[in-house]
Amino acid sequence: MSDADERNTSGRKPLSLGGGSTPSGTVRQSFPRGRQKAVVVEKKRKRPGAPGAKEPSAPATKDSGKPGISDKDRARAIIAAKAKQMGLSEEELLKRQAAIQRARAEAESRDAKKRTEEEERAQRQEDEMRALEEQRQRTEAERLAREEAERRRKDDAEAEARGETAPEPEPESELAPDPADIPLEPSGKPQRKADKADKSRERAEGDDDAADMLRKLGGRVKEKKVEPADKTGGGRGRENRRHTGKLTIQNLVEDDEGRQRSLASMRRAREREKQRRAQEGKGRDKVAREVVVPEAITVQDLAQRMAERAADVVKYLMTQGQMVRANDVIDADTAELIVEEFGHTVKRVSESDVEVGFISGDDEDGAKKPRPPVVTVMGHVDHGKTSLLDALRQTDVAAGEAGGITQHIGAYQVQLKSGDRITFLDTPGHAAFSSMRARGAQATDIVILVVAADDGVMPQTIEAIKHAKAAQVPIIVAVNKIDKPDANPDKVLQELLQHEVFVESMGGDVQAVSVSALKKTGLDELTEAISLQAEFLELKANPDRSAEGVVIESQIDKGRGPVATVLVKRGTLQRGDIVVAGAQWGKVRALNNERGQQMKDAGPSLPAEILGLDGAPEPGEVFAVVETEARARELVDYRQRMMRDRSSAARTGTGASLEQMMARLQQAEVSEMPMLVKADVQGSAEAITGAMAKLGNEEVRARVIHSAPGGVSESDVLLARASGAPIFAFNVRANKQARELAEREGVEIRYYSVIYDLIDDVKGTLEGMLAPEKRETFIGYAEILEVFSITRVGKVAGCRVTEGVVKRGCGVRLLRDDTVLHEGKLSTLKRFKDEVPEVRAGTECGMAFEKYEDIQVGDQIECFQVEEVKRSL
Repeated sequence: MSDADERNTSGRKPLSLGGGSTPSGTVRQSFPRGRQKAVVVEKKRKRPGAPGAKEPSAPATKDSGKPGISDKDRARAIIAAKAKQMGLSEEELLKRQAAIQRARAEAESRDAKKRTEEEERAQRQEDEMRALEEQRQRTEAERLAREEAERRRKDDAEAEARGETAPEPEPESELAPDPADIPLEPSGKPQRKADKADKSRERAEGDDDAADMLRKLGGRVKEKKVEPADKTGGGRGRENRRHTGKLTIQNLVEDDEGRQRSLASMRRAREREKQRRAQEGKGRDKVAREVVVPEAITVQDLAQRMAERAADVVKYLMTQGQMVRANDVIDADTAELIVEEFGHTVKRVSESDVEVGFISGDDEDGAKKPRPPVVTVMGHVDHGKTSLLDALRQTDVAAGEAGGITQHIGAYQVQLKSGDRITFLDTPGHAAFSSMRARGAQATDIVILVVAADDGVMPQTIEAIKHAKAAQVPIIVAVNKIDKPDANPDKVLQELLQHEVFVESMGGDVQAVSVSALKKTGLDELTEAISLQAEFLELKANPDRSAEGVVIESQIDKGRGPVATVLVKRGTLQRGDIVVAGAQWGKVRALNNERGQQMKDAGPSLPAEILGLDGAPEPGEVFAVVETEARARELVDYRQRMMRDRSSAARTGTGASLEQMMARLQQAEVSEMPMLVKADVQGSAEAITGAMAKLGNEEVRARVIHSAPGGVSESDVLLARASGAPIFAFNVRANKQARELAEREGVEIRYYSVIYDLIDDVKGTLEGMLAPEKRETFIGYAEILEVFSITRVGKVAGCRVTEGVVKRGCGVRLLRDDTVLHEGKLSTLKRFKDEVPEVRAGTECGMAFEKYEDIQVGDQIECFQVEEVKRSL
């Protein structure tokens, strides 16, 4: 047996690199019971540029040794030879080599980036650990200092109590003696430890001498592995090893000595530090805060304002019997109890406090300057209000109004020959525009009451007088159309006396001017009267402040978006100002006058169109400039929330009393006509809605489900289809998509340009929904003379018609002793044996009732007809 056989005592054949039919690059491995396995051996290539790596030698070519060949030709020849050897073209070989170089460069950059990230992560972890350790050391030092100071204080107190003086603390060097100076105890333990150390030192010195002698003789000495300081330090070294990172194959292969602390260990250290700080903070005094409590607040928000944990607040409420969550809303009283329980003070505020400061107080008299007067023209429809303004403005606005009547509030400024300016507001005179006239009276300084000399005082004239008196605005009477043959101005002035309008010619203080808008006569007297009244009022405003005013009209323009016509009351409105008007806000992008010209700013008493709002505000709303967008959003959010609450309360506001239940049952019996209104401006939509509310009675009524300015859109059609309502478009049109959708869905869109026509159509529709009125007409009486019983027919009464006529199929009532016993219809009317349509007075006949036979001789029969009469509103 050979040495190899003696060494292979397990019976297995050794691994071999050669032999037999084993291909190159593989090793055949033998197993018991004759099993074998070929294992592929892969030789690990060294990276290019690594230490010890050899550059591949270029294959020798037949031209490489020849003199006179340039390096470029030699390189080309080497490339050609290599390409031929690999079966590739030179171009393919060059592309492959370039791709390999790019891949190597990308791999190196990735490796470098990865190493950099790992180094940065390790550095961050090391910095965090160092910071934690420094914090711990500082905290420990502070704790020791506090304990030492406390101990000294106690010692001083005890010494003073005994009447002694506390000894001075000795230096640390004197308190810590050298270990060599420790005296031996009787047991001799320190001496034995010293002897063991001396013996170990002597043994180590002898081993070093033997090792030096063996090296000199040419032998090999096994070196002892020197343990690092942290591994030879007992328990401390074990703790450091525990804090190091995981031992992975990558660490073994790369021989990574700088093992790092794990993330879990760092988290545990942070948690311990946090707990320690929490324990230290328990002894601190609690800070009492002033907590602002609104009318409603969530538990989470209240906890944040108190700087408390939301869980603690929820726990307290649960102890009080309220099962709430952090996102639940509680009222102000409950919040106040919670704040006081947690040791804070309460400051109650109302949600409406956001409105405070929106409209500022009055300005100082020294800052005010004269401003033009704002004059509102009011009167009955078709009395010439717009024509009078046209004569003053030298324009023709009335010709552009549908039907020749004004359906919007128009705002204009006129410059007189004297240089004075007057701002005019033109209001509609139709009854449906009552709210517009009321807004015009509130936003004005002077009211011009236009009365036609040939028509006199009319209902809207009286209404305009009431609005002016309610707003406490002076009135100037303008008697128009004096150029007509049947004009009688004196009659008009006398009729005004009935409504407490006393003109100067009759001993009053109201100015009256006779004018003709058509002939343009009396205009100078009218402007003089306006200037005189304005001078008497001493109209002033401060232009050097943020603008405030009122919204006159609003609409949604197809190309410009929401457009609002505003009248500045005080201050100056500029482009770029942040404006809040009702429930809408925005930044002023453009300022236009009534002629469409751009303006840089608008001062007091100047009407202007503003663009940039996020919606069309309600006419009559007060607008003001605010400082920031946050303030504007806060105001608008509050107002929109209040509007939603009011609308939801109106929808769900049902009581539990018997009267309220009967009222709801009665309303349920009312037939409603749903309708959707789209108008050119917000004021017209409001006027139509008000007019629809006045139509109807206790049986039928019109219900406007939606009204808004702007054209008819697809969303309006979908809403109308879902509600089963037609769309009434006033001075607007539907776009192409909306028209096609309305045709597909069967939604009717009706277009109007005059409000009279719209109201008349709705009124006619409501009248058609009314049930017709039934009227009874008595046509005759008959007396029963005999009662006959006929087989298959029943009882038949033999009667004589005593009055009028009896018709077949008419309504009858059976009277006995002047008491009605039955009301029904005649089923049979015969004369002898023939059926006849009617029988007149003095003639005998036979009668039979439908489903009734309790008749006797002497009963009276009352005959009548029922007529249906169409009702009207």
